[in-house]
Amino acid sequence: MTATAALRSVRPVTKTQRYDDDGVAAKCVLGGDIDAFESIVARWQGPLVNLAYRYCRNRGEAEELAQEAFMKIFKGLGKWRQDSRFSTWLYAVASNHYRSAMRRRRPIWADMETIEQIIPAGDRSQEVDAASQSEAVRRAVASLPAKYRDVTVLYYFQDQDLAETSRIMSLPSGTVKARLHRARKMLETKLATVLTTRPLQEAHR
Repeated sequence: MTATAALRSVRPVTKTQRYDDDGVAAKCVLGGDIDAFESIVARWQGPLVNLAYRYCRNRGEAEELAQEAFMKIFKGLGKWRQDSRFSTWLYAVASNHYRSAMRRRRPIWADMETIEQIIPAGDRSQEVDAASQSEAVRRAVASLPAKYRDVTVLYYFQDQDLAETSRIMSLPSGTVKARLHRARKMLETKLATVLTTRPLQEAHR
């Protein structure tokens, strides 16, 4: 199994339905109807908590980070360009907050040697079971340098396409594509003792 296939085998977050009233709710909040923000929170709480969990791997901390992100979203609503998708702006604000928060906190992820602790004993040439494999992939992704980890989390774990990942990260699509390619190469090396890897092919969307 390639590192690319392994990434895609980790169950992604189910995409949130694209509601037409995100913009309406935001405009109501800006117009003074604070209660309208509750609909935004209700709609996006799950996705933002899941996104935070990909960074910190702790459910309680993920919920705290998501609450902080919603505060930033609430205070920054006036900065949302209404000619762009609300979800793109929301993900960008949340992702930026999570990256900043992780830089300020002591990393809780050990080096890749810790993966060996979750690999079943026995012949390492055999495929590990699905649960251990998925956990190994998540640990490997978390150990990537931030610029490679962030695009990988959005593209694979949040199920964003290349164009949307580029918009969220405010990066050219070519840069995102290059970082995804580099991340897959790094993961192929990191997971060499866990997965049966073959040369990776570029993923196009």
